[in-house]
Amino acid sequence: MRAAAAGVMEWQRRLRGRLSARRAPKKSEQELKDEEMELFTKYYMEWKGGRKSGNTSYTNIPRFYYRLPAEDEVLLQKLREESRAVFLQRKSRELLDNEELQNLWFLLDKHQTSPTIGEEAMINYENFLKVGEKAGPKCKQFFTAKIFAKLLHNDPYGRISIMQFFNYVMRKVWLHQTRIGLSLYDVAGQGYLRESDLENYILELIPTLPQLDGLEKSFYSFYVCTAVRKFFFFLDPLRTGKIKIQDILACSFLDDLLELRDEELSKESQETNWFSAPSALRVYGQYLNLDKDHNGMLSKEELSRYGTGTLTNIFLDRVFQECLTYDGEMDYKTYLDFVLALENRKEPAALQYIFKLLDIENKGYLNVFSLNYFFRAIQEQMKIHGQEPVSFQDVKDEIFDMVKPKDPYKISLQDLINSSQGDTVTSILIDLNGFWTYENREVLVASDNDSAADVDDT
Repeated sequence: MRAAAAGVMEWQRRLRGRLSARRAPKKSEQELKDEEMELFTKYYMEWKGGRKSGNTSYTNIPRFYYRLPAEDEVLLQKLREESRAVFLQRKSRELLDNEELQNLWFLLDKHQTSPTIGEEAMINYENFLKVGEKAGPKCKQFFTAKIFAKLLHNDPYGRISIMQFFNYVMRKVWLHQTRIGLSLYDVAGQGYLRESDLENYILELIPTLPQLDGLEKSFYSFYVCTAVRKFFFFLDPLRTGKIKIQDILACSFLDDLLELRDEELSKESQETNWFSAPSALRVYGQYLNLDKDHNGMLSKEELSRYGTGTLTNIFLDRVFQECLTYDGEMDYKTYLDFVLALENRKEPAALQYIFKLLDIENKGYLNVFSLNYFFRAIQEQMKIHGQEPVSFQDVKDEIFDMVKPKDPYKISLQDLINSSQGDTVTSILIDLNGFWTYENREVLVASDNDSAADVDDT
């Protein structure tokens, strides 16, 4: 009886369970997914928490990006400027001063290793290390095996020149000093200078350059513009309006500019230095002479008298089509780019400037059509001057022979640069005087040789 009663009760319990399950609302598909995700998250966190790892650095990743403060965040901008100034001052204190450089030279001279070669003092690696220990912590970076090996040449005793090493140290110190000096004008603090930043740097540099003592203050703005344009023309080919400080240090322009500290700089050096007072006055004087109507700008007609006055009208048309002008006239800054391009036709940046003007179809290459388009103007000028025009086919063949482009029917900018004949090719196409010089090159060489022989005879 008891067994039967127990069986009935079990049956009743199961029946009630089934009925209650039928009455429970069925879960939707989304609810099932949510429940599944909840369970997955629960078990995953339990599993992750149970893992034992010796490296927990992933839980505390350091911040590696700091956005620049906006213009209206005055306090943040001031804080950033002050922190940069403190950083640059600390870097400046790490450099060798004049007294420390003199002490370094004294130590090097004291530890020179015999025998001397001519008048040049030498030092071996053992004494080199001794000087490094005595010279102080600031000099430690220069006394390495790598630097010694870099300066080691063909000395039979395995020594290096004391003078070469000292010049190396001086050069490094100068580069760091200059970098710090330029960084003070880097308003954005991003490692580059804008045009206004470089203008301020050069303007404040003028009083420290004895070779510029004769410049009147009224000419300072024109001088600064002339100097800055060379940096931007060659170091900013994409015309972004900014130059990396690293690029300024790597090029020779800053050396040329700071060469003006030499009070005894020769006249010849001044004439070949773009940054010298005679050179800047020459360029600005030419601009004033071309400006016949004295409005401070140059028209196409005024620019046509540039140099020997033999640039073709077709080329000048392209200059005014492609370059920045104001109501069809050119300002001094645009004129400086024009001068830098024509006076440095061997340089890639200058060839890029001229190539853009020659590429009338904007295809990225010069073909027979574009060469003929420009050379026809040369032929017309030859007729005007009573000369027999030269066949374009002959000139075209000579140009392709000189350049040797990868594609026998197209000349790219890189082809011109690689050929080392870019200056000759561009002169043939844009300047009658340049073409005449090329055509008569053999006669001119013979004439120069005769003149040299006459000088030798006397």
